[in-house]
Amino acid sequence: MSSEVIKSAVCEGCNPRCRVLVHSENGKLVKMREDKAHPRSATTWPPTQACPRFRAAEEFMYHKDRLNFPLKRAGEKGEGKWKKISWVQAFDEIADKLERLKGKYGAETLACHSGTLRTTEWVHPRFMNLFGSPNHVNPGNVCHAPCINTAVAMLGWPPTHRTFLRFERDASGKVTTGCLLLIGINPARSRPHMWKAIRDGKKQGVKLIVVDPRKTETTDLADIWLQLRPGTDTALLMSMINVIIENDLYHEDFVEHWCHGFPELRERSMAYPPEKISEITQVPTEKIKEAARLYALNTPTLTIESMGLEQQSNAIAGIQAKFILSALTGSYDIPGGEYIPGPAKCITEPEMELREELSPEQKKNQIGTDRFRLIGWPGRDAMLPHVIKTWGKPFSAQRASAPAHHPTLYRAILTGDPYPVRAMMGIASNPMVTQPNVKLIYKALKSLDLYVVQDYWMTPSAALADYVLPVTSWLERPYLGAGLGSHDSILGGEKALPSTIPGEYDRKTDYEILRGLGLRLGQERYWPWEDLEQVFDYMLSPLNLTFNEFMIAGGYESPPRQFRKYEKMGFGTPTGKVELFSTILEQLGYDPLPTYEEPHENPVSKPELAREYPLMLCTGGRISEFFHSEQRQIDSIRRMHPDPLVQIHPETANTLDIQEGNWVWIESPRGRIRQKATLFAGMDPKMVHCEHGWWFPELPEEEPWLHGVWESNINVLTDDDPDVCDKMGGGWPLKWGLCRVYRVKEY
Repeated sequence: MSSEVIKSAVCEGCNPRCRVLVHSENGKLVKMREDKAHPRSATTWPPTQACPRFRAAEEFMYHKDRLNFPLKRAGEKGEGKWKKISWVQAFDEIADKLERLKGKYGAETLACHSGTLRTTEWVHPRFMNLFGSPNHVNPGNVCHAPCINTAVAMLGWPPTHRTFLRFERDASGKVTTGCLLLIGINPARSRPHMWKAIRDGKKQGVKLIVVDPRKTETTDLADIWLQLRPGTDTALLMSMINVIIENDLYHEDFVEHWCHGFPELRERSMAYPPEKISEITQVPTEKIKEAARLYALNTPTLTIESMGLEQQSNAIAGIQAKFILSALTGSYDIPGGEYIPGPAKCITEPEMELREELSPEQKKNQIGTDRFRLIGWPGRDAMLPHVIKTWGKPFSAQRASAPAHHPTLYRAILTGDPYPVRAMMGIASNPMVTQPNVKLIYKALKSLDLYVVQDYWMTPSAALADYVLPVTSWLERPYLGAGLGSHDSILGGEKALPSTIPGEYDRKTDYEILRGLGLRLGQERYWPWEDLEQVFDYMLSPLNLTFNEFMIAGGYESPPRQFRKYEKMGFGTPTGKVELFSTILEQLGYDPLPTYEEPHENPVSKPELAREYPLMLCTGGRISEFFHSEQRQIDSIRRMHPDPLVQIHPETANTLDIQEGNWVWIESPRGRIRQKATLFAGMDPKMVHCEHGWWFPELPEEEPWLHGVWESNINVLTDDDPDVCDKMGGGWPLKWGLCRVYRVKEY
């Protein structure tokens, strides 16, 4: 006789980590519903039922195309021929090949790419550190790591609100934040929980300033919309700093006692008067002044940037300016301002990575971070002593604490410079779709001696692998996280469904997979726990709780907020203050103050190229139905958004004889793809915006199709040349470039 089982799980369909109740019978999913008893539920979140990924969970779990058993390539790479093998055979063969390659070339010959928080993220760097390789890459250079690392360099610990916006309220229930500045983010599409908080805050009188080149639902709600020319964010923010300083609108006491480098900042800001910056940004002079005054006169302030700023080659400087603005208003670690939490009380994710097992010599061998030093080991090692002295624990840069540089790594695979990189492991990520310069990625992956992919699906990247291993989804594994080590709260979720049903599927967690390899590679002492529940018992040991006890108690730990901690402990920086003038960046050999640089490929910097490619190409705006390149094979979601769309201004479309719904070619100096035109007047007529993440699982796996990776994938057009990446963080430019657009001929 069957009996219903209800588990409280953490959904990892996107980043917010909603808690949901999963009902099952005899190991099969019956239904799911929102966990309304959880603190991060209906009171701060919109209803979970509104999320298409939540509604499609059963479709995802039992999809006919899910990877179910380990596969070994049985033909040429990309030929689509596979042989099902056992886990024992997979572990034995992969470990043997890794050991042989390590013996021939050294441990650094192994690289690893991982994705956007789809698995237990600390496991991958742990395995790589134990193997002895520093070459773990991830989206961090253009996704959150610029914010995290710049925050640590300037503040000694990152504020929390970008992931989980929570307005502080006074005793009467009134929101205490005065002004919210959003830069390059549209939470109405990308972060529904944040969007709910913003709308509630607006009703309470919070002022809203939005920086975005495109009109969005968020700009519609703004008190001031700063519609700037793409790529000029740093100039705009520095001009706001200029207005605040020149008009003595800054918080004099906080700046005098808790900021380092104000005289140098004042001098630097003099180069950014609104009259001059208006010509650069195309934002009217008076609007820059109005925004700066509104921001400075409505404190405390919150300033949130996202991918629109981070995916530029002037990103770190812009993020510096963002943190400087909050410092000038004295908004750090006070009610209503930028809360700096410090670490959680458990053993955190960065502590699990075993960074101490990677030798100093191997850190120096990390590819690309001799040049892009802030995000990788040089920057992390420069910041860690000050952070640990203040907080007692390391911070996390998200996903892997010190990643190598993606574009430089793929070039090393092809050239052997600075040394041979002959093996790669891919973990729940799809670089053939998510990384720039797809043609180079394709050549690099095809050339590897060993390529192993752990994933849910046979993606275009997995189609080029030697081994493909089925990894569990969030429904099939437990969860425990403390914001990847940057938050003080701890969230847990139970394993809701079995990962193995004999004859149907046999999937493993990424922990079990990498442990299985580690045991065969002489790492036995570092993998003492058989499964994640035992690991979580260890991580919760400082709280004297087992994972089961933690979940019985509610599965959530969030201490009361304590403000102005810096008055007792200072900031975790070399000076103990907020570093407007960053001594960490100076130590790393960079400009310690923000400086604007013109984008490398636009009508201003490349006027001759612009005659051939007259339109500015922008990409990366979030599609609310999907999470980046995921969910394209989920029919219920795909019906909601079946085709890749390019936004074209009606005036431009008219000159090009393009109508709504026409398929058009988008061509850059690097390639050509096609998407379906949608007319949109909320941007500059010289700009087009292309959707990202597109591939077509319904198309054949084998070459030349590779699930349609060449059809509409915007990264066929984007640039990853290290010379155009951010000088400090190594991020590649996705928010601007040059292109031309013309109709696809109908035959």
